[in-house]
Amino acid sequence: MAPTDSPPPVTVTDLEIGCGTGPVLLRRTSLGLRRGRITALTGPSGSGKTTLLHALIGDLPYGARVVSGSVEVLGRDVFSLPPAALRNLRRRQIAYVGQDPGSALNPRMTARRLIAELAADRSPEAIGQVMADCRLPGALAHHRPGALSGGQQRRLALARALARRPEVLLLDEPTAGLDAALRDEITALLRRLATEHGLAVVMASHDPYAVESCADTVVTLATGPAPYAPPTPARSVTGRRSPAAPPPEPSAAAPGLRAENLHVAFTHRGHTHQALAGAGFHAPTGSATGITGPSGCGKTTLLRTLAGLQVPQSGTLTWDGRPLPAPVRRRGRDMQRRIQFVPQNPLGALNPARTIGATLGRPLRLHRIVGAQETPARVGSLLEAVGLPGDFAHRYPHELSGGQRQRASIARALATEPDLLLCDEITSALDPATAAAVLDLLAHLRATRRLTLVLVSHEVDLIAAYTDTVHVLRHGRVDRPAAPREGAASA
Repeated sequence: MAPTDSPPPVTVTDLEIGCGTGPVLLRRTSLGLRRGRITALTGPSGSGKTTLLHALIGDLPYGARVVSGSVEVLGRDVFSLPPAALRNLRRRQIAYVGQDPGSALNPRMTARRLIAELAADRSPEAIGQVMADCRLPGALAHHRPGALSGGQQRRLALARALARRPEVLLLDEPTAGLDAALRDEITALLRRLATEHGLAVVMASHDPYAVESCADTVVTLATGPAPYAPPTPARSVTGRRSPAAPPPEPSAAAPGLRAENLHVAFTHRGHTHQALAGAGFHAPTGSATGITGPSGCGKTTLLRTLAGLQVPQSGTLTWDGRPLPAPVRRRGRDMQRRIQFVPQNPLGALNPARTIGATLGRPLRLHRIVGAQETPARVGSLLEAVGLPGDFAHRYPHELSGGQRQRASIARALATEPDLLLCDEITSALDPATAAAVLDLLAHLRATRRLTLVLVSHEVDLIAAYTDTVHVLRHGRVDRPAAPREGAASA
């Protein structure tokens, strides 16, 4: 273990980052990392946690600039390094795992190749060991990222970073989308690596349990400029007005979305991973249903199959008793409008080349929700409904925090005035207050529009407060509760 009194590997002094004449992305912040120690960055969504992590590798968002202060990593000013030296620093000495690790994984490479690509030791034994450390089953070594769950992709990205044996490890929401057992194992791994190998770790996290269990130092960033403001109960996000009555009680014979005997398997070079094995599911009209289960059990695959984004090898889908084509491209435009999917990774729903306003305006035009002249006003109401200021319509996704991107992703799904929302871990990157506010918004929409909700989450206590029933997905099958949960949520 490296001595903790050695020169700090990272020193941030009075750093402030702004976006031209636009918003302040990071308010003035100072911190110092120590070898063998874990520093946690906390603060509400939009406070600049991700911006600070990116600054440590000399990577600022487009249009952003350093207003004041400096960043030194291993004795060098990252903002004055020549490009070649900066690439070498990122490749060998400092590793960054983003909030959306799946986007950094080459979809054409297997898990083993992704880990070995930049590994200090590429032997099969070393690759197998780092996979085991990150709780990745050896059978997944031959699978590509698309066959892995969100939690497995996160652990793969962590394994890929650790295999490089860096001196500094930067992690953005490392436990998001992981069940409690895996969260504890990952935080224990980080604690061990920091202690035994003198690794300096800084992690941005909204998870108070992860912070408490492994952080030596906690740095709370100043509140960002756009706190969450939930909509007033008297108004619907889509502009429709209806009485705020409680949602209807679902029954076994109620219409809605139903899946029977779904089988989904991913095969690569003779290796097969069974994601769903005869899964059945029913989301009655007007209900709110939670789905939980350990990481890798098939929750995301189930939601993507219901949304028409993953075609099963066998099984049937019906909507209100009528056959529902499995591929989304075979569903009519009205059915595509009525069923919307909010992914765990908000960047999957937000085009990086378009402003948020353009992204929200596209489904409004495609489904003829409003005319061209009404589009800007409707975009503004959608942003307001999810707690984002109207001027965010002019921003690009990279100019938003992870939590802000998640809210923009929800706004995009709501733009089509859907009947069913399939939400995949939408609160995993949000602070507790924002997560509750987002779910309050969905509960209000459910009450006023008879919206049907399906919520996937590892945070069982959170979704249980907003759903009628919580199903557990195990071994590719859905366990149905014996009866609806007592005290089901209403708006």
